[in-house]
Amino acid sequence: MARGSRRQGAPRRRNRDRHGRGLRGPLYPASLPAARSRAERFDALVLEALEPIEARWRTELTQLDVAVDDVPDVAPNGDDGDVVEDGNVPLARLVPAGADRRARIVLYRRPLEARAKDGADLSDLVHDVLVEQVANYLGLDPDVIDGD
Repeated sequence: MARGSRRQGAPRRRNRDRHGRGLRGPLYPASLPAARSRAERFDALVLEALEPIEARWRTELTQLDVAVDDVPDVAPNGDDGDVVEDGNVPLARLVPAGADRRARIVLYRRPLEARAKDGADLSDLVHDVLVEQVANYLGLDPDVIDGD
């Protein structure tokens, strides 16, 4: 019989647990922070940075969405909003409201992570970029938005 062919009616062998060690499972339980992916940790960091801004400016930010993309588009489609850049790489973009969409701040995860030295630096960078974008959206100075 040729390799890979099976006889009709022959029971199918299980390829898992060949050495009797049990089925493979997750390395960490889902309840531990280590089980979260880098993207999930970044999303939580953005929400944490947005919380104090949103608490202070809740009524002004009701028509604003915040989103996260991994990387910016290679060729942005014209001038569709304010961009925070480091060199020529966008870190975030403010997409103005249109006829069929709400205004949106898009943070780019990979460029932000690449510019941060550690977790605390990434947290500060995300906060600063969010403050600047919210200030652009509201037409205010970033120091007024931060309000420390």
